[in-house]
Amino acid sequence: MTGPIIEAQSLVKRYGSFTAVDGVSFSVAPNECFGVLGPNGAGKSTTIKMISCRAPVTAGVLRVAGYDVMTQARQVKRELGVVPQEDNLDEDLPVRQNLEVYARYYNLPRKLARERVTEALELFQLLERADAKVDDLSGGMKRRLVIARALVHDPQILVLDEPTTGLDPQARHLVWQKLRLLKQRGVTMLLTTHYMDEAAHLCDRLVIIHRGKVLTEGEPFALIREHAGDEVLELRLDERERAPILGELSGVPGITIEEVETMVYVYGGGEGGRRIAERVGDPNRVFLRPGNLEDVFLRLTGRGLLD
Repeated sequence: MTGPIIEAQSLVKRYGSFTAVDGVSFSVAPNECFGVLGPNGAGKSTTIKMISCRAPVTAGVLRVAGYDVMTQARQVKRELGVVPQEDNLDEDLPVRQNLEVYARYYNLPRKLARERVTEALELFQLLERADAKVDDLSGGMKRRLVIARALVHDPQILVLDEPTTGLDPQARHLVWQKLRLLKQRGVTMLLTTHYMDEAAHLCDRLVIIHRGKVLTEGEPFALIREHAGDEVLELRLDERERAPILGELSGVPGITIEEVETMVYVYGGGEGGRRIAERVGDPNRVFLRPGNLEDVFLRLTGRGLLD
């Protein structure tokens, strides 16, 4: 495709009087990994459900692979491989049969289905467990199997709804490696995650949604520079020293200070922040680090819980 492979324009989803998605617009280019981030209840899962044709659109335009999700849902589903949050595998079937049964939903010829299943199992290092029961797999293996299943029909777009939740670091990094490989092979990915490091590692661009609206859109590291700066100074100060230090910092152009209970976060401190860090000296009370995507997320959406 020459245009966007996913395009949402003024997308709205209402449940009765509640508006879960309120005028969301974005586009995803072919072979891009695009992130949809937000707190619980922000509207990101509802957006994914509309893209996956699991929830009807209330208003707006939503096209996937050139098809209208409202009138061409069958064609849309054919182009999507969906990895849900939950591991909804059939525990009565062994590993290989889970994928073979799934392939039948797409009317793949038996020989082609076997080849695709073997390729998917091999890609996610599950071929040696092909005849094992699903119950005998570790949590990480089950998650990899769910992703492998979504690839059996060779979709253009892989929809990943929190794909590594609950995985240990080794399993998470293995999934990241495989997703990067799929992107190199031309697969477009739509990703939701609560792991900001995951979004920074995998996403070419992303949106942050809050209360059903898009707050910002862009490349991860461009958003970090814009909203958090190159360095963030974290301070844990007693009342006696807090006032003079904050007074000194507040006079520096471009600095933003956020006070959260006993913690103080200084964004854009530059040389002034480094001087404060050296003066305090105690690593238990001062930490100068690079800005990250979690800083962006918390600054835009707040630190309070929505649910």
